[in-house]
Amino acid sequence: MSIWDVFERISAQKNTAGKPEYIVCGLGNPGIKYEQTRHNAGFMAIAALEEELGFRTETYKFKAKTAAVTIAEKNCLVMRPETFMNNSGEAVSQAMNFYKIPIENVIVIFDDISLEPGHMRIRRKGSAGGHNGIKSIIELCGSEDFPRIKLGVGAKPSPEYDLADWVLGRFSDGDRALLNDALKNVRAAVELILGGGIAQAMNLYNR
Repeated sequence: MSIWDVFERISAQKNTAGKPEYIVCGLGNPGIKYEQTRHNAGFMAIAALEEELGFRTETYKFKAKTAAVTIAEKNCLVMRPETFMNNSGEAVSQAMNFYKIPIENVIVIFDDISLEPGHMRIRRKGSAGGHNGIKSIIELCGSEDFPRIKLGVGAKPSPEYDLADWVLGRFSDGDRALLNDALKNVRAAVELILGGGIAQAMNLYNR
């Protein structure tokens, strides 16, 4: 074992939390085929959190890759569902039920075609708005009263363009750079929401 392996293990141990009180879930589709696609913006947000906070979602539980992490002094279960997007609620509801986590303590991060790349929008609650991952969570968790962070991926280029092809397509270099700028604010937004400062997060980051 190299010194770098030891360092990574120590870093991971420092970020291990106790019994989760909150869920932070990024939505996307599993598999190499879908990496870096617009629909995987939520997974990219989790990757940004991993990089900044020094953890990895490696433990398979609740049909998801997970990590128990302390964020803003709160014990969190960070999740990347291994179901496909349309069944995201299976992972979230299983974790909620197991740990008895209330729906208002579930933060979901996902892509939004109604926002331009680089834009972020935080909401306390709301409908699915046509997003199948959010629709699944609402149906299986029984409520739409959970905070969410929407990441803009841009609208399809024309009404005739197939929506599935658009969200499963990859970003242009320029749009990916804009998304990366938004991802830099995800950690701060999550920390504010966890600390009860969702109004402040909305004032700071909604565009």
